Amino acid sequence: MAELSPPLLALQERLQHRFDQPALLQLALTHRSFSSQHYERLEFLGDSVLNLSISQILYQALSDMTEGELSRIRANLVRQETLHQLALDLGLTGLVRLGEGELRSGGAKRPSILADALEALIGAVFLDAGFAAANALVQRLYDRVQITPHMTANTKDAKTELQEWLQGKRLKLPLYRVVDTHGAAHQQVFEVECEVPELKLRERGRGSSRRAGEQSAAQAMLDAILKAHP
Repeated sequence: MAELSPPLLALQERLQHRFDQPALLQLALTHRSFSSQHYERLEFLGDSVLNLSISQILYQALSDMTEGELSRIRANLVRQETLHQLALDLGLTGLVRLGEGELRSGGAKRPSILADALEALIGAVFLDAGFAAANALVQRLYDRVQITPHMTANTKDAKTELQEWLQGKRLKLPLYRVVDTHGAAHQQVFEVECEVPELKLRERGRGSSRRAGEQSAAQAMLDAILKAHP
């Protein structure tokens, strides 16, 4: 069993989850610039758990809102800015293991890295103890976030706008996948493909994180759709 350092033991207490598999906690805080064994797969898993948990929160808290309105609020709650603030509140700054180049370039405080690590932690808790434990963590993380119908007034991002357009046409949600990464570990560019199978469309975008790449790909898809369906 992996031994946890005092800072990670303290993080366990803040998470209110004691890992049966401590290696998962260490992996969730390991950036790709530090090791070939890093948090990105856990982040992928945590992203899905987070979206389901937030959907449940919104379904119960905002019973009068439409699917599109709920989707927009959820997008606000899982966007990088919100996750970054939650990561700061949780004390993740300085806990993510980074390579020397990433450290020199300020990676320890980079919002995209902290947001991704938070999602990886949710994925790690899911693997360690199941959905109930991961869902309880999300509930605790968002306990102090005020969720109101007025959150729909926030500016839509490209992913939300694309999702709402497709839902309005009764089409399935888009598929996103990372197709390539470029550059050094501390300056990587993620190339992401967005696919809408029912329209037989595929578009690509790039960004400094998976999330940014998805937004770029979603915007490219929106541009293609609006050109074809003005």
